[in-house]
Amino acid sequence: MICRIILLISLTSRVSGTFVVKVAQTSYQAEENHTITLEWMFTTKPDSSSTSLIISCYMVTGNNEVSDLYIVYKGVEVSESQVGQFAGRVQSDKDALREGRIRLHVTRLRTDDSGWYTCDVKTNDGVSSDRCRLNVTAVDQPEPQKPTERPQPESQGRIGLYVGLTAAGLAVCAGLYFTFRLYSNPGGRDQAEEHKLENMDAAE
Repeated sequence: MICRIILLISLTSRVSGTFVVKVAQTSYQAEENHTITLEWMFTTKPDSSSTSLIISCYMVTGNNEVSDLYIVYKGVEVSESQVGQFAGRVQSDKDALREGRIRLHVTRLRTDDSGWYTCDVKTNDGVSSDRCRLNVTAVDQPEPQKPTERPQPESQGRIGLYVGLTAAGLAVCAGLYFTFRLYSNPGGRDQAEEHKLENMDAAE
């Protein structure tokens, strides 16, 4: 926070024409829970001292709320700067910083990470600043599939009872049908009686 105030005062007082900070791209698009790399570039000189380097990177939301993202003070990264919203979610590329590039990897993106990201940079060569826009969209969660319901033991018993009753009903109907056919045909009944008597005589 102190570094940001110092840089803002410096930016309003003087901006060097030879020292420039530029974003790699002005707009970024990503989905929540993903990782994105934000990058700025600034001019460096071989004889420039790292102890004069001051960097303040922060995010400004639509409500003008400010969250610190990354701070370097006199060449040393201030790890305590990552608090609140970005705590434990921002990693910097130290090798790229030596080459005049600020590369910040933001992990586990959230929709409230959407906003303007600004980096203010101050060296012995001057002061400059640039910003980019990040838009994080929500990911639609698929609806969980309902498991197939299996018949309960009570239902299985009820189904067995219905099957048994149906089979018994069919048997009764078949018996009544054949009895009706037999007695509705007198000739057939007499033949059956004669056949029965013949069987009895043969048995004697």
